[in-house]
Amino acid sequence: MTVKQRSTQEQIQNVLTRGVEQIVKEDDLRRLLLEGNKGEPLRVKLGVDPSHYDLTIGHAVVFRKLRQFQQLGHKAVVVIGDWTARLGDPSGREEARKPLTAEQVKANAATYFEQFFRVVDRDLTEVRWQSEWFDRFDLGDAIKLLSHKTVAQMLERDDFSNRYKSGVEISLSELMYPLLQGYDSVMLRSDVELGGTDQTFNVLVGRDLQPLFGQPPQQILTMQLIVGLDGHKKMGKSLSNYIAMTAPARDMFGKLMSLPDHAMMSYFETLTDVPLAELDEFRREMTEGSLNPRDVKLRMAREIVGGFHDGAAAREAEEAFMRQFSERKLPADIPDYQLSAPADIITLIVDAKLASSKSEARRNVQQGGVSFFPGGETGEAERVNDVNFIVPLLDGAILKVGKLHYIRLKK
Repeated sequence: MTVKQRSTQEQIQNVLTRGVEQIVKEDDLRRLLLEGNKGEPLRVKLGVDPSHYDLTIGHAVVFRKLRQFQQLGHKAVVVIGDWTARLGDPSGREEARKPLTAEQVKANAATYFEQFFRVVDRDLTEVRWQSEWFDRFDLGDAIKLLSHKTVAQMLERDDFSNRYKSGVEISLSELMYPLLQGYDSVMLRSDVELGGTDQTFNVLVGRDLQPLFGQPPQQILTMQLIVGLDGHKKMGKSLSNYIAMTAPARDMFGKLMSLPDHAMMSYFETLTDVPLAELDEFRREMTEGSLNPRDVKLRMAREIVGGFHDGAAAREAEEAFMRQFSERKLPADIPDYQLSAPADIITLIVDAKLASSKSEARRNVQQGGVSFFPGGETGEAERVNDVNFIVPLLDGAILKVGKLHYIRLKK
């Protein structure tokens, strides 16, 4: 495959600036994109940690950047960390991650790609597995690889440094992880590697290793990590502040509308294609007071939902949101939940999948996020503040958890 036409300055500027946190050698990468790579597409690497998956829209920030490179005619090279999953990636973590079996890795990877290819062009993607080269590694190869870095250099990484200072153990296998990830870049002959800011150290190791194996050093581009729905901490499933990539359109729209105003422009920049000049105009008008932030947020939610679903689904989700929140009406499609006997509120919330755990359910109650409508749609809401509240067996009663989740009780 060859690059058939040169990219414009405007296209390149968009790739290099939109949502980007850092480029190690921006002039070099800009020159590669503008002048070409001897007529060949750049090999743009993304490493995949198969330790879980479901994916959040936070993951899609890097996926969208990878797609932008594809749109310029370049090749996405995705490497599944099936071998390093046996060690665990400690990036940004306070403790080691438990190793996985080969079966768990394959299952997670399959789920990952079902979501990944919603954003990235499958036909322009090369998928590789670390085991292709590491299964052939012997002890001599491992020791040679270790000789390229010192312990002091490894401890420069923030999470290692913090754990070392705190007296938390660091295994030798964990120290080897960045070298193994860096060696992936050698085996793939990567020209560019993408990642979040939490992967900066690891991708730089790959850049350091490549010249030792007779290759030009890869270019490094890291992306902003968007905050979660709390508006402060990085989006993550463990914090319950995330939006799943597979969330239904209405659920996604409602959660986006709950985002604090100060965080919405980063979502706009990293998860939509609305021109940056238009975003700057939004900022100016909101600062002047001539534009209501809610209207901007509605546009943001419509654009993002349309990207993960389609325009029709986004419009329908917006109409449902406006009906529910602007007209103060309950949703029209509240699901039924069969209840055979009175139940304590915490157990019911978890059993009905309105919260992922009892601790989350208890937090919702204590923070005033749970309401009970004993008379159903025609009755008034009663705030549930007692974690020991027993939900009575009332046919047609409605339970609301948070701003978005409802069930209608049925005997």
